[in-house]
Amino acid sequence: MSNFWVNLYKFPRFLIGVFLGFFLTTFQPVFQLLKKKKGGVIFIILILIIIGTVYKIINKMTGIE
Repeated sequence: MSNFWVNLYKFPRFLIGVFLGFFLTTFQPVFQLLKKKKGGVIFIILILIIIGTVYKIINKMTGIE
């Protein structure tokens, strides 16, 4: 039974490590892209397009204009 509590104690550290690894692996190409001036401009334009699209979709879905 003590082995169960030891494993349960280790689980939050494991979960934090998994999430941290996921985000670092996912966003590493974005960080590499931001190092270049042209890549940064493309990234900012892409983010603005995504935000604008999501904003318009939510407005249409809720009927608020």
